[in-house]
This record gives sequence, C-alpha cells and structure tokens, in this order.
Amino acid sequence: MGVSAYLLDTHVLLWLLGEPRRVPRDVQDRLADPEIDLLVSAVSALEIATKHRLGRLDAGDLVDGWGHRVAEIGATELAVTAEHALLGGRLEWAHRDPFDRLLVAQSVVENARLVTQDAAITGFGRAPVLTW
Repeated sequence: MGVSAYLLDTHVLLWLLGEPRRVPRDVQDRLADPEIDLLVSAVSALEIATKHRLGRLDAGDLVDGWGHRVAEIGATELAVTAEHALLGGRLEWAHRDPFDRLLVAQSVVENARLVTQDAAITGFGRAPVLTW
C-alpha cells in the first residue's frame, strides 16, 4: 500500500502559513493534491503554543485561530492516540525531542509521509519522509 497521506512537521506548517517561499512549488503542489490527505498533528499545536508562551515564537494568530489556519491550507488535524504515544516512547532513537518522537510515531502508525527538513528525522530512517 502506498502513502496517500502527508503529515507536516511543525516548521513546514509554519512555513506554509507564513513563509511559503521556503517550500518549493513542486512540494506545495504535491501537498495541495486533492487525492492525498494532508495532516497537521495536535503535537504541532502543543509545540507552537509552548514556544509562543515562552516568547520563542510569535504565533498568536495561529494559536488563537488554529482550526481556521489549518483548514486554510487544506489540512485536517491528527489527534494523538495512545498508540502514537507508546511508539514514540519506545522508539530506539537517541533523539530526545518529544515533539519529534511523536511526529515520527504518528507518521509510522498512520502510514503518512512526514514532510520535514529536520536532519535528525530524515537521518533516523524509520518514518517515510518528503524532504527537499
């Protein structure tokens, strides 16, 4: 079975919403294909809200208008399940970032290609990725 879903890493979500020029046009076109499911994880909501609260990210419009902004790019929200959390915790991976661990686990469980530029994720090799 091929991958018919794409899960956005948090930085890619932020780029698509605020700096789309950072995402190549061919990647944007692929993500806009109506034949695929474009997913945004609740993990990204937690990461963005946390960084915003800590003053490390100016994202008040995204935090306050989460559902609208996710729909704006044609994506649907992916909730975190116990299966995602358990796999994220069990992954044999030295990477300690819990956000990344959960995104990788969701990608694996949901058979969704993780759209990322994060070298720690692309180098891990466990999740299918779309990178450029």
